[in-house]
Amino acid sequence: MSEHHSLPSNSRAERARLRESVRRRGPVRLDQPRETRLRLPRYDPEAFGRWSEGIARFMGTARFLVYMTVVIVLWIGWNTLAPPNWRFDPYTFTFLTLMLSIQASYAAPLILLAQNRQADRDRLALEEDRRRAAMQKADTEYLTREIAALRIALGDVATRDFLRGELNRLGEQIAETVESATAPPSPPQPAKSGKPPRRSGQGRSGRRSNGQGPA
Repeated sequence: MSEHHSLPSNSRAERARLRESVRRRGPVRLDQPRETRLRLPRYDPEAFGRWSEGIARFMGTARFLVYMTVVIVLWIGWNTLAPPNWRFDPYTFTFLTLMLSIQASYAAPLILLAQNRQADRDRLALEEDRRRAAMQKADTEYLTREIAALRIALGDVATRDFLRGELNRLGEQIAETVESATAPPSPPQPAKSGKPPRRSGQGRSGRRSNGQGPA
């Protein structure tokens, strides 16, 4: 009897637990996978990228090659010339080979990560250069249109030579008007009659002819 009474209580507790989980997580959807509880540690990608770039830059310098050569020579020399009891990596240098393999396995991804970041920076710089080139082209076209409009507008504007010529012409007209206004009036001339003057000889001869006629 106790087992039969314990089963319902367990099922009720399980149901309550499921209801609580559903209430917290929201409605369960069958078209989506369940969330895994395994969560990886979070890190700052930018900081890790800068760190990887620093390591890649250091590995690409002559200093790193000199340091690595010195370490390998000392390693091989110690494990070859030192007393047998003091040798920690005897001939075949298995541990040295393992260390170099680990270094190479980590160096390749770090170098690739640094190259990817450099490629991203180059892409952003190229996009920025394209944007600036497009802006400069648009500004140049705008200035070209404005200069053309100014030239067209200046075609209808009086130039300096035109204004100088007009001013000289107006000055001459004003001078002529002033001279005509200040000049003294001319004396009146006698009026000319329309009949031509008679000659004295013609009058006498006419008189004689008139006197001889009745005789």
